Formats: sequence, structure tokens, C-alpha cells
Amino acid sequence: MEKMNKAFEKVKIMVGMDVEDEEQQAAALDNSNSFAFMDDFNRNCTLSTTQRLYGFAICFASGLTCTLLSMLVFFKPIKFAIAFTLGNLLSLGSTAFLIGPKRQVTMMLDPARIYATAIYIASMIIALFCALYVHNKLLTLLAII
Repeated sequence: MEKMNKAFEKVKIMVGMDVEDEEQQAAALDNSNSFAFMDDFNRNCTLSTTQRLYGFAICFASGLTCTLLSMLVFFKPIKFAIAFTLGNLLSLGSTAFLIGPKRQVTMMLDPARIYATAIYIASMIIALFCALYVHNKLLTLLAII
């Protein structure tokens, strides 16, 4: 069990999380004097390291599966666009399990990454729009590429 805890701490360090004991986190939460709604929400929605890793693994495996299955329906634009977009969103959500959704969004909106994020999100929206409303195979494939 000790080896597993050390491995989790190494994973935390790799993804940039703070390495703290659970007792330290509980003490920090008890010492806070703020009773705002978001503080209560954050206290009730914290995940342990193992829960974060399980969430990451499940979301990443689901996203990879959807993305690979989308290649089987490549010439059916509606199914392809939905499966490919869902796979990308699940894979993106998997990293939010590791570093947290707030930090994920702030990193995506970093000035160095804002253009890539905008292009990524816009291409997914355009691909879904072309597949679901325009029904044009060529535009759908171009939007995804």
C-alpha cells in the first residue's frame, strides 16, 4: 500500500498538483472561516487521488474508444461527427479529473493557448453543425481535419 501511495504522489507531482496529506487538507478546510456557497460546494465535491485516477482512466478510455469507433463510421458524417466530438470531449474531460476543472479552464484560457483552444472548440462546433444541419460530408470532414 505504501508503494501505491508513493506512486500516486509521483503522479500528482507530474501533473502539477500539490502533494499534501489528507489530514493537512482536512485541517485547512476546518481552519477556513468563510462560509460562502462555493466553499461549501468545494468541500463536498473533493475527490481523493484514487478517485481522480479512476475518473481519468474511465474518461480517457471512453474517449479513446469513441474516437476509434468514429473511424469505423468515417463515411457517415452524422455518426462520425457525434462520435468524434464525444471522444474529444471525454478525453479533454479526463485531464480535468487530474488537475481539476478550474485549473483546466484557466490553462486553456492562458494567453499562449487561447488561440489553439478557440480553434479546437470552434472546429468541434462547426463539425457538429455541418453534420447535423447542413448534411454535407465534405464540410464535416474538413471541419474535423
